[in-house]
Amino acid sequence: MQSFCTEIADKAAKKRRTINALLIRELMLRFGHGNIGFMWLVGEPLILTVGVMIVWSFIYGEHNHGVRVIPLVLTGYTMLTLLRHMVNRFTHCFRQNSGLLFHRSVRPVDTMVARGLLEAIGVLVSFFVAYIPLYLLEIAEPVYDYGILLSAWIIYCFLCFGFAMVIGSVSELSDTLERFIGAIMYLILPLTGVFYMVSWMPQKVQKVVLLSPLVHAAEMFRAGYFGPTVPTTWSIEYLALWALGLNALGWWLVQYAQRNIEIE
Repeated sequence: MQSFCTEIADKAAKKRRTINALLIRELMLRFGHGNIGFMWLVGEPLILTVGVMIVWSFIYGEHNHGVRVIPLVLTGYTMLTLLRHMVNRFTHCFRQNSGLLFHRSVRPVDTMVARGLLEAIGVLVSFFVAYIPLYLLEIAEPVYDYGILLSAWIIYCFLCFGFAMVIGSVSELSDTLERFIGAIMYLILPLTGVFYMVSWMPQKVQKVVLLSPLVHAAEMFRAGYFGPTVPTTWSIEYLALWALGLNALGWWLVQYAQRNIEIE
């Protein structure tokens, strides 16, 4: 039993070192060796979110349906940015990293894990970089419950990772199917919960949008931010089941797609 546990610990340590190495390589490739380059990991999602906050403030004013517009945009676009970035970074991920796959310790899914971690950390940091000055200037209220907020983020990252694995695997299997990825991302925008709260919708529409796990994630994240002052509707069990299902499908597709990798 002890030898089995030792073997598992050794494998876990090797895998951790592999992921760390891939993270550093990804950072170097994307941002170069200069210190300012690493700031773009946070800066890219931050610029988009701040830009949208300014536009929405001009359109809707300070409040929309009784909810402060700037925190609404900050929470919504943070989640949308992560989904977009993960899908974009996972598309052709295997082909772009095919040279690494000659190393015995590197598996195709490791490259996705490294990219997914990078995006999850970068976008979350950009959220707090935007939130802290807004809170200090009293433009945004304090986070009500960090436990709910961060739990929602972790499950949402897991969900996005599974979805992006499916999309990334499809992009390796067919160049024709890959051309539909952009259209799919636009078509699912109404099902992300970014632009609205479920409580704003009529009852019949609520039943439809709540079929989307992305809406549950957005509502849970906002529940952690706003607290009971803003009505939210979400189920952590439903969200977790979707995350598990998408990851199971994604892992199966990765195993199938890796046999079709083209060496560049």
